[in-house]
Amino acid sequence: MRLTLPHWAGTLAVKAAAFITVMSCALAALLGVLVHVSVTDQTVGQARDLALSRLEDATRAYEAGDTLLPGAGVDPPGLPAPLRKLAAAGQRGTMVATHRGRPTMWAVGPAAGHRALAVEVDYSQQSGTIAGLDRSILGSSALAIGATVLVGAFAVTRVTRRLHGTARVARRISAGDLDARVDDPRTKDPTRPQDEVAAVAAALDTMAATLQSKLLSEQRFTADVAHELRTPLTGLHAAAELLPPGRPTELVRDRVATLRTLTEDLLEISRLDTGREKLEVDTEELGALAGRVVRASGTETEVRILRDARVETDRRRLERVLGNLVANAHKHGAPPVVLTVDGPVVTVRDHGGGYPDYLIAHGPQRFRTEGGATGHGLGLTIALGQAEVLGARLSFANAVDGGALATLTLPVGE
Repeated sequence: MRLTLPHWAGTLAVKAAAFITVMSCALAALLGVLVHVSVTDQTVGQARDLALSRLEDATRAYEAGDTLLPGAGVDPPGLPAPLRKLAAAGQRGTMVATHRGRPTMWAVGPAAGHRALAVEVDYSQQSGTIAGLDRSILGSSALAIGATVLVGAFAVTRVTRRLHGTARVARRISAGDLDARVDDPRTKDPTRPQDEVAAVAAALDTMAATLQSKLLSEQRFTADVAHELRTPLTGLHAAAELLPPGRPTELVRDRVATLRTLTEDLLEISRLDTGREKLEVDTEELGALAGRVVRASGTETEVRILRDARVETDRRRLERVLGNLVANAHKHGAPPVVLTVDGPVVTVRDHGGGYPDYLIAHGPQRFRTEGGATGHGLGLTIALGQAEVLGARLSFANAVDGGALATLTLPVGE
């Protein structure tokens, strides 16, 4: 049986608090044991010395035939058996034992006739002192552990709060928000100590700024190139229309059309990159819109309407998304190509070799194609960008029985 821990059990704060608690308990236990052993040895040693001193006095009185003092006697009742055997062997010894319900320090020595001369000393006060010391150690240890854990948890929580803030900014950057910054105050004040969290925050901010700068440069370059190409291509297209009919003219016109399409795609991508596209929302029936897209594409695409739906969307952008998906399916897939409307979910499926692994894992990438495919990889890139503008989710997968499957999930209004 596998034990599943709650999600908070693996957090840094919990691990740090557990480590601090364990180390505090271990240190408190070690110090407590050392103090207990030291005080106990000292207390027992003093009681033993007193008992042996009284045993000396009792031995002299016994040998002189005098009356023994109270607390001394020969073979007294309650004498522990080990001490009795020790005296019978002609040796002396001491031992703490309970006698008449009280802790007692015994001292014993040999007497005539293999008998035992013993002295008992009340050990109640010393025992109570040690017990009180143990309670004090436990109480002070608990108080010290509690205070240490609270202070440690407060310090660790401050660090983890900054780490969580850095992680949130990193997730925003990975989601495309390149304006996000940690802005840790320690990175802006050189007089403050620069810890590891501040170093990570500064590195993340620098990375985001560099990435943003490079991306903006790329976007400006793309937009500038597309704009600069637009004017000569317009003239080239007009000139191609004036050429006499023939095969060479058809080839020139086809290449000019391809260049114009590529230029318009680059311009559209540059507009999408700016993130300033605005929607023109209207109510549309998905079934009718899908039919118009297929007719405009001039392809043999089957339209299946399982469940029609009316959605609030930008018609032009949605037609652009579906048109690019249908065109990509016919260009890189194999028939039959099926466009299915099931409520706010629209799928486009072909029966070819499917999407490449990189596209499923990371999404479409500009100017990247595999397997000898023609094109520039901009169609699906534009479809994904327009879907994001619509607030829709566009995902790519391969069907179980073969073929590429693109799924567009449109937002449903209240």
